[in-house]
Amino acid sequence: MKPLNEMKLSFPSRSANEGFARAAVAAFVSQLDPAVDELADIRTAVSEAVTNCIVHAYPDSLGTVYLTARLFADGRIVVKIRDKGCGIADVKQAMEPLFTTGGEERSGLGFSVMESFTDKLRVSSKKGKGTTVTLEKYIALREAAPAAAAQP
Repeated sequence: MKPLNEMKLSFPSRSANEGFARAAVAAFVSQLDPAVDELADIRTAVSEAVTNCIVHAYPDSLGTVYLTARLFADGRIVVKIRDKGCGIADVKQAMEPLFTTGGEERSGLGFSVMESFTDKLRVSSKKGKGTTVTLEKYIALREAAPAAAAQP
């Protein structure tokens, strides 16, 4: 299915850019007129995914975070957050609650939070090549939302 609209961003892996990414996705998704709680869910999941890139993908250097957001006529929102960082050695282990490689100051709940605030979470990673996190969320469509989103 072809998306109604698509947005692509790339930005340096600075912690200040986490808020930018969250706000940009929220503004983009607003085209579908989501409920406040739906928008909050998306913002939270994006925040966690981008924070993971900033903290874990490029631990000792500055890298680039790539974000793509797509809106579909069925109310589906797909957000991909990708990096070309160090990658995850064991994705299954990394997705276990409380597992972290970030030391005591990290909770190890990032993937659990993403999973709880989305309808579908996919993580693919190659050690030394980077990681892609795909977040999918369905929102309840309102009367005018599909027509508004479909306008050129």
